This record gives sequence, structure tokens and C-alpha cells, in this order.
Amino acid sequence: MSDARVPPDGPVGAQPEKVPVCARHSDRPTRLRCTRCERPACPQCLRDASVGQQCVDCMNEGARTVRRARTSAGAVASDGRPVFTYVMIALNVLAYVVTVVQSGSPMNNSRSGLFQETSLIPELTANGEWWRIVTSGFMHFGLIHLALNMAALFVVGPVIEQELGRLRYGAVYFLSLLGGSAAAFYFGTVCQQLAGASGAVFGLMGALLIVFKRQKRDISTIVVIVGINLVSNLFTNASLLGHLGGFVIGGLLTLAMVRAPRQNRNLYQGVAVAAAVVLLGGMFLLRASELDTSVEVIMEIARTCR
Repeated sequence: MSDARVPPDGPVGAQPEKVPVCARHSDRPTRLRCTRCERPACPQCLRDASVGQQCVDCMNEGARTVRRARTSAGAVASDGRPVFTYVMIALNVLAYVVTVVQSGSPMNNSRSGLFQETSLIPELTANGEWWRIVTSGFMHFGLIHLALNMAALFVVGPVIEQELGRLRYGAVYFLSLLGGSAAAFYFGTVCQQLAGASGAVFGLMGALLIVFKRQKRDISTIVVIVGINLVSNLFTNASLLGHLGGFVIGGLLTLAMVRAPRQNRNLYQGVAVAAAVVLLGGMFLLRASELDTSVEVIMEIARTCR
């Protein structure tokens, strides 16, 4: 008998098996394949799928072709960071820090030059200083005022930003801020100096009320919180008109966004935003035309209101 052994590489003259290489990395031999396109793929290029593993290219192609879920307002449903909310909080805090540095006091920061130049003073606003209707929304009377508004924004903002998407959320935020300024400017007295993000925050509360109602969630807690805050305005120096204006604009604008029909949704939402801009702009212009903005009158009002 012969005890000749077969070479470890197979019979003499046999060709070694050729191992395929990864379709995306030609220097990586692999026996794995994508379950969708069946191309060779190394472990780094494979991703877990509902059935087997798919290569990166197939996963990206699937993400482009699959329709992503959308919210009632038309925003793409996601768990992304509420970037707009965080930016607004940062800007408010930064503005407060500047006023504290200028005034040298965390509680009496309204004495700072920046505060005096940017807060909402009706006569000065009507006299051409229109930037005050926006900049006043970033000024706050002391640390407590800032902390309360930013805490509310931190809690409510992310919920609305996720439901509306950043662009719609930004429109609701700034138009609510303008709604608060417009209500105080149109219905209020000249002896007032208004500041704070309360108009925008109350607008987001109105938006949250609409969103929760749309989702058939319990709204009793929101109603109680808003009610307590509005009633407390009667016993503090807070602007009830500003809070109500922001709440109404934020709620109505959000209602228009979530109730817009899917077909031509963007058009309907754009019309709603434009209508709010026209309404608020009309309130500012009409009230400004009623105010005597001569220098003598402004100085007399300033002395009377002190």
C-alpha cells in the first residue's frame, strides 16, 4: 500500500480558490455579500437590515426611496436636536449678560445702555425706532424674569420644534413675539417699557395646546398653567396684553399649519404666515399714526412716566 499524502493545498496542479474582494474596498478579501444586491462586501460596509445585512450603498438607496413619516404640520418626523430652541435660549442669555456687564447689576440690568436702546417704548418705536418690536423680545428685567422665560422655552420649545419643523417653528416663534409686542403697542398705554420673551413663550404655549388637541392628548395641564400665568399678570408688572397677544397669534398660526390640507400644504401655510404679518403690521402702523411723536411730547411723556 502507498501512504502518499495529498498536499495541503489540494491535488498537485489544482488552482487555489479565488476569494472575492469587497466592492468598495478592492484590497479587502471577503466571503460576505449584501442580501440586496449580492455584491461582495467587507464587514465595515455592511449594515443590519430587516432581512440579513445590506451594503452601505443599498442602505442609502433605500433611505432615498422610502417615504419618511411626517407630522400633522408636514415636518419630517425625527428625533433631532431642537437647534432653534437652543439658539434662542443662547441669544437671550447672551443679551442678558451684556446688560448685566453694562449696568453692573444682575437685577437692575434695565439701566444698561443696550436695554434702553432695544426695549419696547411706544413713543420711541412710533418715532421710527421699529427695531424695538423685535429686540425687546431678547431683553429681560433681571435674572428671575430671564430664568422663568428660558425654563418655559426649554420645556415647551423642543416639542413644538419637532412637530412643526424648524422653519415653521421659527415663524411661530417670531410672529408670537411680534404678536405680544403688537398687542401691548396697540392696546397699551404710552407709559410703559416692555421687554422679555414672554410673548414668544406664550405663543408656544398656544401652539402646544393646539398640537396636543390635534393629537387627542390631555390639555388640562396646559390650560391650568396658562390660566395661572395670565391671572398672575393682574398682580405683577408683567404685560397681560403682551402675553395674550403672543398666545393668540401662536395658537391661531399653529392651528392653520396643522389643519392645512396635505395637497398644497405649503401654500396654505405660507398664506397663513403672510396674513399674520399683514395683521400685525397693520396694528403697528395704525397705532403709530395715532401717536404724537414730536420731541417735545416724547420728553414730556418720559418725565410723566417716571
